[in-house]
Amino acid sequence: MTIRPDPKPWIVQKYGGTSLGKLLDKVCGTIIPSYLKTYNVAVVCSALSGTTKASGTTSLLLDCLRCAEIVGVESIGHINATIDSIRDAHLDKLQSFRAYSNDTSDLLLSETTLSVVNDCEEIRRFLLAAHVVGDLSARSKDRVLSLGERLACKIVAAALTIKEGIPARVINLDNIVAEVFGGSLPEQESQFERLGTEFYHRLSRRIGSIVSESTDAVPVITGYFGLMPHSLLRCVGRGYSDLCGAMCAAGLAAMEYQIWKEVDGIFTADPRKVPSARVLATVTAEEAAELTFFGSEVIHPLTMEQLHKSEIVLRLKNVLNPSGSGTVIYPSTPETDHQVKETVQESPPDDIFMLSNGYHGQSRSRRRPTAITSKEGLILINVTSSRTTKSQGFLASVFCQLERNGIVPDLVTTSERNVSLAIQASTITNKLVLDLQEFGSVTILENMNIVSVIGQKMRNMVGTANIFGTRIRKNQYLPHQPRGE
Repeated sequence: MTIRPDPKPWIVQKYGGTSLGKLLDKVCGTIIPSYLKTYNVAVVCSALSGTTKASGTTSLLLDCLRCAEIVGVESIGHINATIDSIRDAHLDKLQSFRAYSNDTSDLLLSETTLSVVNDCEEIRRFLLAAHVVGDLSARSKDRVLSLGERLACKIVAAALTIKEGIPARVINLDNIVAEVFGGSLPEQESQFERLGTEFYHRLSRRIGSIVSESTDAVPVITGYFGLMPHSLLRCVGRGYSDLCGAMCAAGLAAMEYQIWKEVDGIFTADPRKVPSARVLATVTAEEAAELTFFGSEVIHPLTMEQLHKSEIVLRLKNVLNPSGSGTVIYPSTPETDHQVKETVQESPPDDIFMLSNGYHGQSRSRRRPTAITSKEGLILINVTSSRTTKSQGFLASVFCQLERNGIVPDLVTTSERNVSLAIQASTITNKLVLDLQEFGSVTILENMNIVSVIGQKMRNMVGTANIFGTRIRKNQYLPHQPRGE
C-alpha cells in the first residue's frame, strides 16, 4: 500500500494594485515562489494601479462610467482613449515577458495578448452602447469594473508561467453569485436580504471548492467576485478584493490569509504625519475594524467577519520587505470558549504572543491606547428641529433622507431636537441639504476631521478623558470618543 504524504496547507495571498503595477517581478519572482516550497498558494489580484491611485485601472474605469452617462462627442473620445490606455498598459507588461518565452510559452503569450485585447474591446462596446442610452444600472457598472481584475490575473498568471516557469491558472469569479444562488435577480436579492453575512459564507464555500480542484497550477483569482444583487460597489465598496481573499481563505480552511501592500503593517499613527509612529506587531480584530472605519486603510470589516468565523489568521505584509513579520491579527475568541480551553490545556501560542505585546487577560485588554487615526475631508451637518416636530419623528425623518440619498454618516450624535452628522464632503449634495431643511434649521461646518484613539477594551482605562490635548484648534477637528467594548 502506498502512503500519500499529507497535502500541503493553503495560504491565500492578496496583492494590491500598486504592488502588481510596480513590483510584479518581486511578487512573481521572489515572494510567491518562496511560499510554494511549503504551502499551496492561492493568489488574489486587485486591478493594476499606476504611480497613484487615480491613475489605476479601477479609477480609469470609474472615469469611463461617468463619461458614459454624459452626452457629447467628447465623452465618446474620452472613453476610447481611456480604454486604449488600459489595453496598452497591460499589453506592454505582456511584451516585457517575450524575452523569457520559448516555443510553448509563445503560444500562451499570444493567447493572453489576444484575450486582453478582446476583453478591452468588449467593455468598449458596452460603454459606447450605454452612452447611446445615457444610463447605466449599478450592476452594469460592476460589469465594467470587473475588467481590471480580469486583466490583472492574466498578467500575473503569464508572469508566473513564462518568466518563472511556475504553472498558473486564472480563476474568474464573474458568475459565482449566479452559481450559488441561481440566475434570478429577485431570488438573489431575497437571499441577500435574508441571509446577511451567511450570504458571503456560502460564496466562500463555493470559491474554496473551485480553487482546490487542482494543485498542479497556482490559482490566480479575480478580486472581483461577480454581479452582486444591488451591485458589488454598493454592497461591499472598493475593498471587495480584500473580502474576496478572505472568502477564498475561509473556503480553503487556509492556514493564513496575507494581504501584501507597500507598508510594513499597521502603525500606531500615520507615519506620513507622525514621524515617531511605529509598526504594531499585532492588533485585535476589533481594533483593526475600528482603525479601518475611522481613517486607516487597514482591512474591510466584512473581511474581518469572514476570518473571525473561520478562525483564520490575517497577516499584513510588505512587498518591499518580504522577510519582515508584518502585523498579525488573530481571530477573536469568545471569552466563554477561551475559559473552556484554559481548563484543558496551556495558553495557546497566540495568547502568549498577544500578552508579550501588551494585551492582558482573557479579554485581551490594553493598559494604553493602541493607535491614533484621523479621517479627513468631512463636513459636519447640524440639523435642529423646529418646535412643531416630535423628537422621534424628527430623528426618523432625518435618517430616512440619508437613506434616500444613499449616504452613510461616519459619525452621529443626537439629542431630543438636534442631530449632528459627520459626512464625507464628496457625498454632500444641494438636494440633501434642501431635504434636511424641511425638518428644521441646517448649519454646515467644512474641513472637519475625526480624530480617534483606538484601544482594546480601554473604556475604563485611567486617564482616557485626558487623551486629547489642548493644541487642537477650534473647529479644526471633530473629536471621536475612544472606543471600547
